Amino acid sequence: MMLLIFAVLVLAFALSWWRRDLPARLAIAACLLLSIGLFLWEIYSPEYGFAMPWLQG
Repeated sequence: MMLLIFAVLVLAFALSWWRRDLPARLAIAACLLLSIGLFLWEIYSPEYGFAMPWLQG
């Protein structure tokens, strides 16, 4: 999943380099949404969710 997120991020950088503003912004938005989705999936994972050190109280 992280490979997909990094691929979309590289695509956004490449589109920005080629002066394609709207597709680059859409790719950045897709990267952000994929990152949030991955984070939430890991937090609510039944195997090790909520066992992350910064969430331990």
